[in-house]
Amino acid sequence: MTPSTKSTPAKRRSKTVPVKGDAQLILEASANTLAASPLIGLSARDVGAAAGALVDAVVRAPRKASRHLGSLAGELRRVLKGDSELAPDPRDRRFADPAWQNNFLLKRLLQAHLASQQELTRFIDESDLDMVGKGRAHFIGSLLVDALAPSNWPLSNPVAMRKMIDTGGENFVQGLRNLLDDLRHNHGMPAQVDRSPFQVGVNVATAKGDVVFRNEMFELLQFAPTTAEVYQRPVVMSPPQINKYYAIDLAAEKSLIKWAQDSGVQLFIVSWRNPTAEHRHWGLSDYALCLDQAVDVAREITGSADVNMWGTCSGGMTLAAYLAWLAGTGKQQKVVNTTWAVCVLNTKASLDQTTLGLFTTPATLRKAKAASQKKGVISGPEMARMFAWMRPNDLIWNYWVNNYLLGNKPPAFDILAWNNDTTRLPAQLHADYLDLADCNPFVNPGVMSIAGVPIDMRKVKVGAYVVGGITDHITPWPGCYGTARLFGADTTYVLANAGHLQSLVNPPGSGKSYYFCAPAKQKDPQRWLKQAGERTAGSWWIHWRSWIQARSGELLPAPKHCGSQQYPPLCSAPGTYVHEQ
Repeated sequence: MTPSTKSTPAKRRSKTVPVKGDAQLILEASANTLAASPLIGLSARDVGAAAGALVDAVVRAPRKASRHLGSLAGELRRVLKGDSELAPDPRDRRFADPAWQNNFLLKRLLQAHLASQQELTRFIDESDLDMVGKGRAHFIGSLLVDALAPSNWPLSNPVAMRKMIDTGGENFVQGLRNLLDDLRHNHGMPAQVDRSPFQVGVNVATAKGDVVFRNEMFELLQFAPTTAEVYQRPVVMSPPQINKYYAIDLAAEKSLIKWAQDSGVQLFIVSWRNPTAEHRHWGLSDYALCLDQAVDVAREITGSADVNMWGTCSGGMTLAAYLAWLAGTGKQQKVVNTTWAVCVLNTKASLDQTTLGLFTTPATLRKAKAASQKKGVISGPEMARMFAWMRPNDLIWNYWVNNYLLGNKPPAFDILAWNNDTTRLPAQLHADYLDLADCNPFVNPGVMSIAGVPIDMRKVKVGAYVVGGITDHITPWPGCYGTARLFGADTTYVLANAGHLQSLVNPPGSGKSYYFCAPAKQKDPQRWLKQAGERTAGSWWIHWRSWIQARSGELLPAPKHCGSQQYPPLCSAPGTYVHEQ
């Protein structure tokens, strides 16, 4: 991993990049919604180890370090003379304001920053460290360089200085108020969103339906049909335990739930309870068996002998564990077809592609398990803080400037409000997720059991439709393609031109949307992409509608009410568990 700002020759400099505002903050934060990646956690010792790797590089080769220091000094002399050609990457919006190029002092501050970053990167790349050591050194180096960027300083950020003149310094006064509020109420992290306009069940999570089943771990929501006829075989959805389910029901115009309702699909969604320390014993086996309860309720209500299922991100891991349990107990006939959205089941390969993979050792896994077991849960804010430090420019320094230097409120945006409506993970589920990363049971048969049944995905025989996102760095699309390959060459793989959550919340109507779609016949994902053919304009939702309708049985008159005599409605959707904080 190298520092995120790249230096380019000045002649390539973009002159038309607008100043960052709420829209850009929203775009960058929306591409970094919370997922399963920060579950291991970084301790002060881990950060110290990264710093130690950087120091070790100097100690091993002091002459090499001196040579790079001399090179940096030479570049800084050129900066002072005005002879340097260093310029920021045009995509780095921190330095989009024209003052960074037109102002004598600001330009030199920026070029000195870029020179330091560039030389540090070169030094680490040319050091005698092994690949892991270099990765750790790059990590700590990027943290330091990004933190010291002149755009983060109140007296060298041109937008902040202009606002100071316009407001008589009121922006800094308000910024101090925002900082004190975040210290008191947001664990010292810059707030990313103004959640106040959004109320669950009022203007988000408003799709009509009822809770038709409840136990101590989940509520099952059945959504009311909007068509005169419905397909008999229902879809039962397994959302992540890390987030609340309503990412797919933020507003009617981008609600996947409403899209399913309007498609004649009978949709049931699990709404997981937000656990507390007393639920520390809930593990992956318990959650997988919850899906079995949900499937049986949906079968009884609809009269269908079997169901289709959907798993999103870490909810897909739970679904995979459930399917393996079904196959191992001879009950696989309950589930016929499956949809997998932004879900990587080859967990070890996925982790190896992330920063956290640099710190994943048997010792860190043991320590992470012990920490959550002691507390009983791992909290949502804790995971969010860890995730933010993996991408500090997008999730910390952007908001540092917006909230504290400019004195603005964070933007009000439904996706960010949902992302900040965090949940906790019970200690046992956290430990099981770490075991997924360690032993990779969906790829390696027999290394993990669910309710006493060994996991062997080779026995799972279901139709599968898998979705990945081209710009998804949380569950990278080649990893999602690996999920498709687990279910055979006839699996339908769809690659949308979006990031992690945007791949899922991808309603028709956007002129910018497109996707590639083809069976997962190629072993190599890049070869699959080359042979997938022309891209299709529009949303993949339209394609999925045809796919799922063809696999949902016969059309029947739509039921007039949710539930059944055995499972009468308990309350209206979105239910009660979704409100628990």
